[in-house]
Amino acid sequence: MTLKQTLAELVAIDSVSARTNRPVTDYLAARCEILGMESQRFAYIDDNGIEKINLLAVAGARSADDIELVLVGHTDTVPYDPDWREALKLTEREGKLFGRGACDTKAFIAAAMTAVESLNLKNLRRPLALLFTADEEIGLIGAKRFAEARVMHARFAIVGEPTSLQPMRAGKGYCLAEVTVKGREAHSAYPSLGTSAVFGAARLLARIEKIAEQLRSETHTDFDPPYTTLNVGVVQGGTAKNVIAGSCRFTLEWRPIPGQPPARLLELLNAAIAEESAADHNLVFEVEANRADQGFETAANSALVTLLEGLTVNSSGTVAFGTEAAQLTELGAEAVVLGPGNIREAHRTGEFVPVNELERCVEILTSAVETFCL
Repeated sequence: MTLKQTLAELVAIDSVSARTNRPVTDYLAARCEILGMESQRFAYIDDNGIEKINLLAVAGARSADDIELVLVGHTDTVPYDPDWREALKLTEREGKLFGRGACDTKAFIAAAMTAVESLNLKNLRRPLALLFTADEEIGLIGAKRFAEARVMHARFAIVGEPTSLQPMRAGKGYCLAEVTVKGREAHSAYPSLGTSAVFGAARLLARIEKIAEQLRSETHTDFDPPYTTLNVGVVQGGTAKNVIAGSCRFTLEWRPIPGQPPARLLELLNAAIAEESAADHNLVFEVEANRADQGFETAANSALVTLLEGLTVNSSGTVAFGTEAAQLTELGAEAVVLGPGNIREAHRTGEFVPVNELERCVEILTSAVETFCL
């Protein structure tokens, strides 16, 4: 089967995160088993009662305890506009292949399958693995579950994401918290009878802005921007224009640089809350930390980094968005993020991958497998 046919078949499988990814993992497992790879499915039920599957296929090993190289791609996609009629039909125009997931990351999966199928796996001297995960788009959930299970140990990992074939050796983490400020409702004509949660939240937000400035002094020069970034993307509070707001809630997001614990910001936030609580005993502050994904960093002189820099003729870089590389490092791997397509084209109606990058990715992955496993 050709590279484009493989990608077309993958795109045709609707694997948005809200649905089970069993059809796509069944498809990939069948392809892997034809190659003689030993495949294992690690299933779980998500919060909505839907089955999700992480698929691990291994060649050249009696177990998954000592994998030399693992190629990693997530099988789920973000939703698509129902008016995009060709979302599940791979379409080629002007050297580009369009379709949901064509860029993020079914292109990488197609390239990985094509690369592995071009080799004689019976000649492997060191073990190779393919890992296809679930629920990356909604919080790296599949990769986290796989890492927690500790069913594999790997030396090197190439994690598929659209990087325009630039090897990325480090990435920031991703963290979320919901902050709720509770006051006391009252008629707005008599403010002394109430305590405004909105005003309390505003004071805390001002302090968070100062925390952001403080974190700018803790830098990692390989990143742009070279510090942990903060954002408050959603604020909700109050019930009516003439009611003192009894509650205000906002979402705090931050992306910690590698080496900085995700809890660093929470420590600063809790210190600020303690001072605000002491200043006004009528306010109650609650913090619900929903996500705390750490970043990752692979040494610049790693054999994998050096190889991929040479193969791509690109210096290694860093990414500010979350990837599954951190979970692979938990499994012992020196991880690099790489793949065809540009992250700026992902998640859009009309998502695409350039044909030349897709084909070049096959060559890069083939050479990587040959170098480390043959």
